[in-house]
Amino acid sequence: MPERVIDGREMQPPEPLERALEALDTLAEGDELLLLLYCQPHPLFAILSKNGYAWSDELRADGTREIRIRKLPA
Repeated sequence: MPERVIDGREMQPPEPLERALEALDTLAEGDELLLLLYCQPHPLFAILSKNGYAWSDELRADGTREIRIRKLPA
């Protein structure tokens, strides 16, 4: 499963959200987007729910949130 990574830990809002949304537009079924942040992107979670994406959110020991997003089958 191909994986794309956006490291948004040093970006200022709304750049991580904008980059994630741009990447989702080109995400193929079965591909995964890995988003690295220091916060939970609740606006992004709402967008994902409405548009057919699944995600998992794990907290690393260093405080990084590792958010894995994939497109659900149509």
